[in-house]
Amino acid sequence: MVSINENALFGMGNPLLDISAVVDKDFLDKYGLKPNDQILAEDKHKAMFDEIAKKSKVEYHAGGSTQNSVKIAQWMIQTPHKVATFFGCIGTDHFGEILKQKAEEAHVDARYYQQTQEPTGTCAACITGDNRSLVANLAAANCYNKEKHLDLDGNWELVEKAKVYYIAGFFLTVSPESILKVAKHASENNKIFSLNLSAPFISQFFKEAMMKVMPYVDILFGNETEAATFAKEQGFEETDDIAEIARRAQSLPKVNKKRQRVVVFTQGKDDTVATIGEKVTMFSVLDIDQNDIVDTNGAGDAFVGGFLSELVQERPLEECIRAGHYAANVIIRRAGCTFPEKPDFP
Repeated sequence: MVSINENALFGMGNPLLDISAVVDKDFLDKYGLKPNDQILAEDKHKAMFDEIAKKSKVEYHAGGSTQNSVKIAQWMIQTPHKVATFFGCIGTDHFGEILKQKAEEAHVDARYYQQTQEPTGTCAACITGDNRSLVANLAAANCYNKEKHLDLDGNWELVEKAKVYYIAGFFLTVSPESILKVAKHASENNKIFSLNLSAPFISQFFKEAMMKVMPYVDILFGNETEAATFAKEQGFEETDDIAEIARRAQSLPKVNKKRQRVVVFTQGKDDTVATIGEKVTMFSVLDIDQNDIVDTNGAGDAFVGGFLSELVQERPLEECIRAGHYAANVIIRRAGCTFPEKPDFP
C-alpha cells in the first residue's frame, strides 16, 4: 500500500452548485423546459434558480464535472481527508456559501477564487417522475483568474504538492492559460496530468486550446461520442473504430517521453477501451439490470473519480479501470452525482 498524502490529487474546473427538486409540468412549461434535457441557462431561466431553491424538498450538492470526479475519488479513498484539492471560481453569495459547505462535507480541499461580479454557478435538476431536465448557469465559474488565484504562492504550493492532476475539457473555455501552467509543471516534474474531452463541442470549437495542452497529457479520458468528434476534427481516417482512435490519440506528440500516453474511452454499457503499452485492450463494464438505472448523467465523472482514486495510490491501470467501473455502477443507481456513505469496492 502506498500511503496517500493530503493534496496528492489536484483538480481545477467549473464549480457548480447542483440544486435538485421535484417540479410539476407547469414549472417546466413556465421556463420552456423539456422533461429530459441538458441546456445552458438563458436570461429567461435566471429567476428559476431562486424559485427551485424555495421548493420544499430541495437538495444541494457540490457539482461541476471536475469537482464531481475529485469528490468521488475522495469518497473512494475515504481517509485521509483532503487528498483531493479543487480550484475554481464562485461568487460571494448564499449559493457560494452552500457550495463551500458541501465541498467540506465531501472532505475535498476546495480553494475557491471568489469574485463579486458574477453569482456562483448553479445547475438545476428539475425532476418530474423519472425525468430530469438540467439547466446550467456557469456564471462565476467562467470568471476564474490565473493571476489572482493560481499564481498566488499559497495556492501554487498546493499545485506543487500534488502528484496527479485532472482537468475536464470544459475548463478550456474558461482559462486555458491556467491549464497550460499546471500541465507544464506536471510534465517538467514527471507527474501525471490527465484531461477529459468532456463534450463534442470542446473538440470542435476549442480545438486550438486543446491541442496546445495535448502534448502534456499523460492520460486522456472521453466517451465514444466525444472520441468520434475528436477523431473527425483531428482528421483521423478511421473515425468509427474506437480502438483505432485511441491508438491515434495515444501517438499524438508528447513532451514528457518518460511516460507513454494512456487513452481511456468509455462507451456506456459497452466495453471501455484503453491503450496499455502498445496494445489496445477492452474492459467489460459491470452488469446492471436496466431497471436499476436511475440516472446516467454522472457516470462519466464517476468513472474518472474511481480511476483517479487508484491512480493516486500508484495502482496498475487495470485496477484504475476496475475502480472506475465500480464507481460509475454505484452512481447510476442514484439520482444526481451522489453516493452512499462508504464504498464497497473489493
